[in-house]
Amino acid sequence: MAKIKTEKQYRGATERIEELLKVVGNDTPIDDKNYIELDLLSDLVADYEEEYYPITAPTLVETIKLRMYEMNLTQLKLSEILGISPSRVSEYLSGKSEPTLKVAREMSKKLNIDANIVLGV
Repeated sequence: MAKIKTEKQYRGATERIEELLKVVGNDTPIDDKNYIELDLLSDLVADYEEEYYPITAPTLVETIKLRMYEMNLTQLKLSEILGISPSRVSEYLSGKSEPTLKVAREMSKKLNIDANIVLGV
């Protein structure tokens, strides 16, 4: 098989990978047939997933919400940290408004959010 082409093939390959993971370990020689099969199937599954289940970069809203959860922040507390009004935070979280460059810089620094995400790059 040169490429996984259908969802059925994908499911079959992932099931076989699960079986192989039970018999292939860190000490398995690289010339072992199970190791080779696992390696090949893993590459095929990875290629299929890149095409049909791509992982996209998170949006700014998703990232802010994640940081709020991780840091146990309310919208009010976030507004205090960023030096903006709670209503402005609400606008950012609803996607109605984009942060100014100054606020984006503060988000990046104080929430440890990558500047590319904040700036939408």
